[in-house]
Amino acid sequence: MRRPLWTTLAALATAAALSAGVTGPAQAGERTPRSAAKVVAAMQPGWNLGNTLDAVGADETAWGNPRVTRELLDEVRENGFRSVRIPVSLGQHEGPAPDYTIDPVVLDRVEEVVDWALDEDLSVLLDLHHDSWMWTNAMPARHDEVLAQFTATWEQLAERFRDHPRTLLFESINEPQFSGSTGEAQEYALLDELNVAFHEVVRTSGGRNADRVLVLPTLHTDSGQARLDSLVSTFTALDDPNLAATFHYYGYWPFSVNVAGGTRFDATAQQDATDAFARVHATLVSQEIPVILGEYGLLGFDRHTGTIEQGEKLKFFEHLGNQARTTGVTTMLWDNGQHLDRTAFSWRDPGLFAQISSSWKKRSGTASTDQVFVHPGAVTAQTVTLNLNGTTFRDLSLGKQKLKKGKDYQLSGSTLTLPAALLQRLSGSGGYGTSAELVARFSQGVPWSIEIVNADTPVLSDTTGTTDAFAIPTDFRGDRLATMEARYLDGSNAGPHGWTSFKEFDVTFAPDASAGTIVLRPAFFAEVADGAPVVLTFHFWSGATVTYTVVRTGTTVTGSIG
Repeated sequence: MRRPLWTTLAALATAAALSAGVTGPAQAGERTPRSAAKVVAAMQPGWNLGNTLDAVGADETAWGNPRVTRELLDEVRENGFRSVRIPVSLGQHEGPAPDYTIDPVVLDRVEEVVDWALDEDLSVLLDLHHDSWMWTNAMPARHDEVLAQFTATWEQLAERFRDHPRTLLFESINEPQFSGSTGEAQEYALLDELNVAFHEVVRTSGGRNADRVLVLPTLHTDSGQARLDSLVSTFTALDDPNLAATFHYYGYWPFSVNVAGGTRFDATAQQDATDAFARVHATLVSQEIPVILGEYGLLGFDRHTGTIEQGEKLKFFEHLGNQARTTGVTTMLWDNGQHLDRTAFSWRDPGLFAQISSSWKKRSGTASTDQVFVHPGAVTAQTVTLNLNGTTFRDLSLGKQKLKKGKDYQLSGSTLTLPAALLQRLSGSGGYGTSAELVARFSQGVPWSIEIVNADTPVLSDTTGTTDAFAIPTDFRGDRLATMEARYLDGSNAGPHGWTSFKEFDVTFAPDASAGTIVLRPAFFAEVADGAPVVLTFHFWSGATVTYTVVRTGTTVTGSIG
């Protein structure tokens, strides 16, 4: 391994410090180390190298990502990030008790990637990751064994990185959880024990670890008040100024996975985010405990980013960025390879990244929707509500042409009216699909695009299939599927998540416009009564609804319109 640039600089700084009679941690060039708050603030914004060194399998490519290169980390820096969280899963690479020796090849590789990131002037948060559900979660039943392995793991990491600069931070354990506990009281106590052990191991290992910023999570890295309060008690007992806290946020769950009708980033979803950051600020930030949002995104992204409608997810990220910025929380975007293409070095969804990166510094105007549906032969005026978010509306354009207020459109307060004459002109020949794109610009931030979509009520057809392969022939006619309800004839809910009639997008059903089908997944039929007709109601973004009936008989499924 080549010598990292930072080690050369550190050696020069150390020599200068020694000649000046400086001793202790400041030998690396800092007479007075920066406070933990300043270290954490300098990390904003951050990015996660997810599903890579934390992948469970033969090596870092086991979950589909390519090997990390220094060029990738350079690209991360060039895109405005100032830090990278490097999750690592080590239990699978450790030998037996009592030493639990980490495979030196794996440890060397982790150090190589850390050094590359530091060389690119990125701060690094090194995180013990999937170990949380692979073995530390067994602590209630195997207390001494888990504690011994956890301690040995951090002893090896602390020794390997003891002389690295303070721009390398350690996070004790990702999303801590415990199986078979007697309840949350025991779980809080066990997490406290792990965090305290982590702190003791690192602090007594010498070198730069004496004042390195150590990051401690809440239980499940959740922002619930009880979770935060428990972590504060650990901070109080440790009484160490070089500590920071971390939590994760993936949104209000029905919206985050698109279930229970949570298709929109509505007032309830917005308030969930506002409340989470308010609790974190009041409990931690206001008490001078720096906070890192170690992961954020939407849980539906675990399947693919299309599970959430584009405009709705843009509003989520705009709102979250504002909440983090105004409450003083450093953010680290979770990316398992779905956002930044690690081979082409380009963003898979440039519009999404534009909204995320803009939110680091300012607010953007948004709107109630980013899609307006026009029904050929029945064109009427439509309204869109602007969410100004402290900005002012500037103009509405079609390509390079600015439309004229009062003639092409009307604006009354935050209500934007698109007259029938404009929509008729934009709908063109009336062929199904997107016919035009309007762009609303505001006094700052990212412009808001509004698709003009020609659509009619979709047409579904009768079909047969099996519980493993069932697809409803669908002529979408330009429309787009938002969600699906499922009920038995008596009105009771059918399928998974029986507490709601609205099923989870892509888990139980999925539109495939290119194939002209709506697929019902095996997971849906696994929880449908045999022989009982199920009435499906498909809700489309235009507002259209279509009903369809399916009956499962063993593994055979029949479907009919109406």
